[in-house]
Amino acid sequence: MGTESMAIIILLVSFFVMVMLRFPIAYAVALSSVLCLMSQGLPLTTICQQMVKGISSFSLMAVPFFITMGCLMGSGGISEKLIALANACVGWMRGGMAMVNIVASYFFGGISGSASADTASLGSILIPMMVDQGYDADFSTAVTITSSCEGLLVPPSHNMVIYATTAGGISVGSLFLAGYIPGALLAASLMIGSYIISVKRNYPKGEKFSMRNLIKQLSVSFWALAAVLIVVIGVVGGAFTATESAAVAVIYSLLVSVFIYRGLDWKGVWRVLGECVDTLSIVLILIATSSIFGYCLTRLHVPDLAANAITGLTSNPILLALLLNLILLVLGCIMDMAPIILIATPILLPIATSIGIDPVQFGIMVVLNCGIGLLTPPVGAVLFIGSAVAKEPMEKVVKATLPFYLCMLITLLLITFIPAISLGLPTLLG
Repeated sequence: MGTESMAIIILLVSFFVMVMLRFPIAYAVALSSVLCLMSQGLPLTTICQQMVKGISSFSLMAVPFFITMGCLMGSGGISEKLIALANACVGWMRGGMAMVNIVASYFFGGISGSASADTASLGSILIPMMVDQGYDADFSTAVTITSSCEGLLVPPSHNMVIYATTAGGISVGSLFLAGYIPGALLAASLMIGSYIISVKRNYPKGEKFSMRNLIKQLSVSFWALAAVLIVVIGVVGGAFTATESAAVAVIYSLLVSVFIYRGLDWKGVWRVLGECVDTLSIVLILIATSSIFGYCLTRLHVPDLAANAITGLTSNPILLALLLNLILLVLGCIMDMAPIILIATPILLPIATSIGIDPVQFGIMVVLNCGIGLLTPPVGAVLFIGSAVAKEPMEKVVKATLPFYLCMLITLLLITFIPAISLGLPTLLG
């Protein structure tokens, strides 16, 4: 066995062993990379060099800004306003509160960009509200956690920025535009599943539809939704880079939260910024350590070896596309979202492009696959948050989520095999 083969085994085996032993993912990535470098006799100064190189990117500066924007808006009193807007849109249907939950997640996700923030913020309000109106607690939790994944697709999503940076040369604006229709498709599929279950269990309807109430709620929520318009229109229209638009959106979010909605005072702003630092430190440590891991993979030609191994199994593009999704889903069960994007993208993207999948379309596939992984044990962060918010056993929540897994998988297959779902809007707007 050659030195290179031994280094690959040390890198991958040590990484997965530490993941199975529940090491923090950043430590697992860093330590396996250190062992790999030591086995090759390389200087450990390479670690510092690659970590700095990994986070020394102008595009990645958008990530802390988007996280800060989401924290400010999420704590600034807009959750109730978005719920009221969603209720005015779809609350009149059978199982109206489930529909409200799904639509509110679409609105809120476009502001926070985080499934965890969506579940914690909206779930703490909507799950008790649904239970009080006669919905089962496990069903309410299942709707909340699955609909929170819409926020990963709807811009501004900092995970799309991470993907764009990792993939190299991909327009963040194109990724932002590509997420709208898949996010809406996911919402529609979850609403269909919720409606079927609601009819079967005879869940209640809401009040009758009122155009006057809809216009009223839209006017109240306009200031929150405008933050998304600033980012998307600014990036797509060429007025800002993704980083600049994120910085502008932070200032806007601060003004809206403090002076318009008045959900935060200045003391609250400092508290929110402290929470942002906690979240951001986790993300940047993952990016830095994953950069070392990616360096080891590239040096050892693992992407080429993996591509040859996977394409050697079959030359059928349909089976290869399904296999790519399966790999990402399995990784999602054992790893968090950011490391999957950082580690798997350099390996799987060449395979995807070789069978005709556009890099932008593949980005949407990666994000949705990782979103499903956030809902699956044993490492499903959003699943744990939902169970904690609802005070429901995780096993019961997983059982109630099974029909919604099916809805999400159907959406994933449609996105995989119908490129226009992801590429239609970016193509239309050039």
